[in-house]
Amino acid sequence: MKPVVEIDDRSGFCFGVVTAIRKAETELATSGSLYCLGDIVHNNSEVDRLQSIGLKTITHDDLGRLHDVKVLLRAHGEPPATYRTAEANNIEIIDATCPVVLKLQQRIKAAYDSADCPQIVIYGQLGHAEVNGLVGQTDGTAIVVEDIDGLDRIDFSRDIALYSQTTKSLEGFNRIIAEIRRRLQPGVTLQSYDTICRQVAGRVDHLRRFAAAHEVVIFVAGAKSSNGKILYGHCRDVNPSSYLIAEASELDPAVLDGAATIGICGATSTPRRLMEDVRDRIYSIFNIIPR
Repeated sequence: MKPVVEIDDRSGFCFGVVTAIRKAETELATSGSLYCLGDIVHNNSEVDRLQSIGLKTITHDDLGRLHDVKVLLRAHGEPPATYRTAEANNIEIIDATCPVVLKLQQRIKAAYDSADCPQIVIYGQLGHAEVNGLVGQTDGTAIVVEDIDGLDRIDFSRDIALYSQTTKSLEGFNRIIAEIRRRLQPGVTLQSYDTICRQVAGRVDHLRRFAAAHEVVIFVAGAKSSNGKILYGHCRDVNPSSYLIAEASELDPAVLDGAATIGICGATSTPRRLMEDVRDRIYSIFNIIPR
């Protein structure tokens, strides 16, 4: 019997990534060349596609050596130092910072610049591009915590303002809030700001339902995608027959044996075409003729 194959219609690029890629494609169509500070999206296949039409990925060190060029800032956002470097080197910025990230940067900057600046804590992944941009709003003074163990770096005798990386889970953020409240000394206040992107956070419950509705789940995401690792983990929690691959060529036909339903889904950094490639490979394996 041939399986029913379904691609999750809510998987794939978030609007921030879509905007960044469109801005890159628009500029490349005009000039044929553009620099991008860091991978435009954490998916090697999409990065390779854009590089084939003229996008050049650079590092922050490269930025300091460039002059009189155009540079795209991806959806993750950048710290103020990046803009200062660009201005000094006469670099034209094409800013594709996600609006949700930009608003968060502004909130953190305002808190840091306030007369009664609290201790600024960010729940996020150390070294992540978005988090680096957020910490940069505080001249590097913000405390980044990845989990409960990281809370030991906080001074619980000082007021705290807590923010979250936009792609973290609401469940994890609430655990951090509860533990900070438990440790606060008398008279100390905690102000927590839910800055999680609902387009991303809302995918967790949906993907869990999607994974539970299929006998086998193929999750497509690039190796660099932290969002992919998180979402894949949720799929595997509810369906142990979930498998993570970066592209169709990595699919092991053996994992599909006996499955009546196969679900295909992906991260916010996964192009729709890669999920369709996986679907087409499954069709080929089972000699399914597309409708």
